[in-house]
Amino acid sequence: MPHVMHCSTPQVNAALPVKVALVVGGRWHDMDYARFELVQLLGEHGSVQYTVHSDYSDVNALANSDAVIAYTCDVRPSREESLALTQAVQGGARLLALHATNSALDPPVAGGPKMFRTPDAMPEFTALLGNRFLAHPKISPWRVDVVQPEHPLVAGVSSFVTTDELYVMDLREDLDVILDTGFTGDCPGFEVSHSGSRTRHPVLFTRAEGKGDVVYFTLGHCRGRFDVTDLGIPDTGVVDRVAWESVQYREVLRRCVTWAVHGESDEESG
Repeated sequence: MPHVMHCSTPQVNAALPVKVALVVGGRWHDMDYARFELVQLLGEHGSVQYTVHSDYSDVNALANSDAVIAYTCDVRPSREESLALTQAVQGGARLLALHATNSALDPPVAGGPKMFRTPDAMPEFTALLGNRFLAHPKISPWRVDVVQPEHPLVAGVSSFVTTDELYVMDLREDLDVILDTGFTGDCPGFEVSHSGSRTRHPVLFTRAEGKGDVVYFTLGHCRGRFDVTDLGIPDTGVVDRVAWESVQYREVLRRCVTWAVHGESDEESG
């Protein structure tokens, strides 16, 4: 049966503020753009008090929040940070993890093959997320399918085509998949170079952790001109925000943020 997510936070007109910790940081993405967009979405909710962080080191802020929203890439919380966040979710907090938050990436070594390694470098954190990034094929258009059309995070949203990173992941068995995609093929440039035996890959999914919940949404790639300078490319000459131009992505992301803030989506509260 589909997992029914916990709803414990006071609603939009409640007297108490909803405390949200927004974690945006890492590598190879336009973190300024992602942070701005997520702050705008949080701004739609008058009951929110939010703090902004570039990593998970402010354990007290994260532990005392009603919700944590994370958009990171190769930000590796320590065991202590991961366990503190897990304890917060187990106590009833909500965790919304976006895009490459599940990734630990070692870039190619100078003079070696152009290959990214994806080590199991933060096991406590990826256990909480329910998944770990392994690889993705070259960015190109692909179809996202709705697995649970009645789920409030996607109700009324039809299957759609997007241009984004399609993630091949190591997955736990306790995931409740809401959106997924079909893919078999190669992932050039990664140590895990193909999709393996899996033919369906989750795109939006949830899992329970104690009294709280995790929502993971893999879409949302963005990159500016100067975001890969450490790879020897000082200026790509291109700003890539095409994934964020998807109307369906924007709608699902908005509902995910609403869930993180209030414990329910607009579809439930309407």
